[in-house]
Amino acid sequence: MLRSPFVRWALGAVAIVVALGLMRLQPWSRRAAQAPASQAAREVLAVGFLPVTCHLTCPVTDYATKTSAATRFESQRFTDFPTVVETLKSGRIQATFMIAPLAMKLREQGVRVKIAYLGHRDGSTVMVRKDLPASSLKDLAGRTFAIPSKYSNQNLVIRKLMQDEGVDPDSLRFVEMPPPDMPGALASKAIDAYFVGEPHAARAELDGTGRVLYHAKDIWPRFISCVLVVTEELIEQKPHVVRDLVRGIAESGEWAERNRVEAAKVAAPYFRQDEALVRYVLTQPADRVSYRSLTPLDAEMQQIADMGLAAGILERRLDVTGLIDRRFIPDAIGTNR
Repeated sequence: MLRSPFVRWALGAVAIVVALGLMRLQPWSRRAAQAPASQAAREVLAVGFLPVTCHLTCPVTDYATKTSAATRFESQRFTDFPTVVETLKSGRIQATFMIAPLAMKLREQGVRVKIAYLGHRDGSTVMVRKDLPASSLKDLAGRTFAIPSKYSNQNLVIRKLMQDEGVDPDSLRFVEMPPPDMPGALASKAIDAYFVGEPHAARAELDGTGRVLYHAKDIWPRFISCVLVVTEELIEQKPHVVRDLVRGIAESGEWAERNRVEAAKVAAPYFRQDEALVRYVLTQPADRVSYRSLTPLDAEMQQIADMGLAAGILERRLDVTGLIDRRFIPDAIGTNR
């Protein structure tokens, strides 16, 4: 039958019609365009953070946006703030968590950045060697005291406490040290005390090499260490991404408040810390660190700036109203996790 010229011609004609129809409709192209198209249109933004619970909302937001339809935020881990600053200035990142006085210093230097949100409230601790009988800052006279950076709020707060307690600023030897190195330095007695964001205080506490001298919340209620900084370039070019980021951080904070054990499980791999350690920080006590009320207020940020000027961190008085940008903060905060 197939040998008949008419049959062969008819079958060939049918094949051509089918092929032309498939080429016109291109169903495989349509499917390929539909699935990846939504992914290709999705914005991706790297956000810098250090492995401290002051920055916990950053990895939680990373985790939450892995499978969401909104902007994808990829957390970029750093171990010290000088590297964060260098990376921000070079344009390799456009959003990051950093210590508040450092953000103010960048602004003073002409770096076009804005504070869009806070990272936390409280969450820092003064630790001392367990074998020292110190019960106050006065008892640490002649000792070595580590801080994360001269630009840190920990530096400002400890100097305020020295003033309040009548402690001579020259009676302590201050050294700057990356937060992850502090527990080991305390254990080896290279330093005698330190003031840092968690979980690097609790680590010494659980290891048995250090004990709590002060919680930040006891020295300065609603203490602020770190803020979310975004470049003005990002705000100008992609305001919708900044809005998504601030909303994501806000929602991550509210979720972490309600689900502290689960938050520890999510954040621990990002911090490269033991889950039990992070869980301890978030639950012992539960108000050791807070992720609510994260809208930066002019008065409290101005207080930090004025303290930075008094400490010689800033060279002139900074009006913080030009530094804070609150327009991306959501009116209502959900927990879409």
